[in-house]
Amino acid sequence: MKSVSLYHFTGPDIKISIDAYFDGDKLIIDGYDIGKRVEEYWGDSDYEYVLTIPPEGVEFLLAYFNIVNNGQEDLLAAMAAKFNTNTCYSDIRKLMSDNGITCEGFSWS
Repeated sequence: MKSVSLYHFTGPDIKISIDAYFDGDKLIIDGYDIGKRVEEYWGDSDYEYVLTIPPEGVEFLLAYFNIVNNGQEDLLAAMAAKFNTNTCYSDIRKLMSDNGITCEGFSWS
């Protein structure tokens, strides 16, 4: 399974990693924050979050980025280029919601 990094940051008190990959025909956005700042905010030193975009969301994203032939690798590359900020998880979730696409999301700390 090919994975791309959407955002990665390492600082003295936090490390953030947000990746995207396909699980069959679903697109997964997988984030992990760890460090002192996370513990101060959440009460635990790590925080994990996952967004599962269903096939209709993938179809929307393919059209959004004007990608033909169901190019999963092209879609991952386009997402890495556009959503390469600390807010990418929220931005992608909002894009899906604004376009009527229901995604499964969950988090735990």
